[in-house]
Amino acid sequence: MSHVVESDIRGFFNEVSHEWTLKFLAHRIGDPRILRLIGRMLKGGIMEDGLVRASEKGTPQGSILSPLLSNIYLHYALDLWFSHRFKKRCRGEAYYFRFADDFLACFQYKEDAEQFLRQLTERLAQFSLEVAEEKTRCIEFGRFARADARKRGEKPAEFTFLGFTHYCGKTRKGSFRLKRRTSRKKFGQSLREFSEWARMHKKDLLSMWETQEFKKLPGLE
Repeated sequence: MSHVVESDIRGFFNEVSHEWTLKFLAHRIGDPRILRLIGRMLKGGIMEDGLVRASEKGTPQGSILSPLLSNIYLHYALDLWFSHRFKKRCRGEAYYFRFADDFLACFQYKEDAEQFLRQLTERLAQFSLEVAEEKTRCIEFGRFARADARKRGEKPAEFTFLGFTHYCGKTRKGSFRLKRRTSRKKFGQSLREFSEWARMHKKDLLSMWETQEFKKLPGLE
């Protein structure tokens, strides 16, 4: 692939349309009682500043259904559109990858990538979603990206997906190779979360150690 489009949906989990969600579910669920039950769960509200606010959009925070419903929503809003409509009109090869609300698309030709960016905004708008423009871009990536970037006096572009930064590398024989490393941002975030957890549970950890609970674990006898 020569071009990669990485994008982000602005406030996705807070903007999911209840009306569209139930329409999508109705394609597979024939029992209206189940649809009504899901509708009630959707209207359970969104927590903001410690208060629950009822809303006609968004998925309930903490609900076990939230990840599932969000995946179903984007399956109809993006996945099927790309595979059955957009990809067939591309001049070259095109690939699309998504995990929850994180997604990216890879294209052989730049014009296909640019066309995807234009139509993506229109497609998401049909389902009450908006592209976060500050987090959306099209980059040159692949076997020729490093050489082309050096000719311009620049560094080859990188992109981050699912916690890993992907960059153009080489094998020992000099051939192109896709390489990955843990995203510095995600790594730093994980360290901060662990430090906060350790700080909050410091007394409990010390208490467990004093009562010999830790020493009972394998390898600590």
